[in-house]
Amino acid sequence: MSAAKPPTQFTADGWFKSSASAAQNECVEINTSTPAIVGVRDSKTPGGPVLAFEPAAFSAVIEALASDAL
Repeated sequence: MSAAKPPTQFTADGWFKSSASAAQNECVEINTSTPAIVGVRDSKTPGGPVLAFEPAAFSAVIEALASDAL
């Protein structure tokens, strides 16, 4: 897996969170507006830091979380 250079900015309207987390205050938001990079941020601090993943790495993280491997 190669390291991806994070973009300086994702589109503002590209952030979304799961509808299942609407009632929760501890959520993350995902942005796929930049080709080949998935952005992840804390919904409580939208101006804060963003984690940037290649799509395959992001899928691996989601699979690991779903299987309680993380």
